[in-house]
Amino acid sequence: MVWDLRRAMLKKEEFESARLMDFDFRQRVRATRLLARELGIEESGLVRDTAVLEQDALIDLTAQRSGWVRQEVSERYSQCLSRAREQLIAEIGDPTPNRLG
Repeated sequence: MVWDLRRAMLKKEEFESARLMDFDFRQRVRATRLLARELGIEESGLVRDTAVLEQDALIDLTAQRSGWVRQEVSERYSQCLSRAREQLIAEIGDPTPNRLG
């Protein structure tokens, strides 16, 4: 039985990609929830939209629903993304890929 380095590297790449995508999605959802709370709008519908909308479309929709200026919503969303990242790192760890020795 021979150890297949190529196969091991592909498996690691798959695993790391999935882990990073999961972290990114969790961060977007949490940031959206934080933003909705800050702006005083219903959060469950907005969070649901996170799965199907790109960031710019989500910001446009949030501005429309809240009555806030898009630029202000965008700045607040950036702040919420930073807070969400900090919270997630504290809860589940840093998403930086693990390097092979």
